[in-house]
Amino acid sequence: RISKKHSRRKRKGRIMLSFIVRMTFEHEDKAEIADILCKLTPASRSEPGCVSYIPHFVEGEPCTVLIYEQYADEAAIEHHRATPHFHQYAVKGLYQ
Repeated sequence: RISKKHSRRKRKGRIMLSFIVRMTFEHEDKAEIADILCKLTPASRSEPGCVSYIPHFVEGEPCTVLIYEQYADEAAIEHHRATPHFHQYAVKGLYQ
């Protein structure tokens, strides 16, 4: 199960966009989820317009991951969603 929360913040007169993605998964999938995040995170952080990309497992909820994402603008989010690593690790991995 995946849920997303969005917010907009101004940075130097421009609106930045932030997301909090919350995912729950089966306990037996935890190692696979961790592996996917270890590959997706550095690739996402290296994108132009990615301000921050911070995934973590929730303390006390071992089958829940939060990802805090922040982008410079809408174009950066669109770029992120079009990357090969997003499709490989998020669409075909985390979102399955």
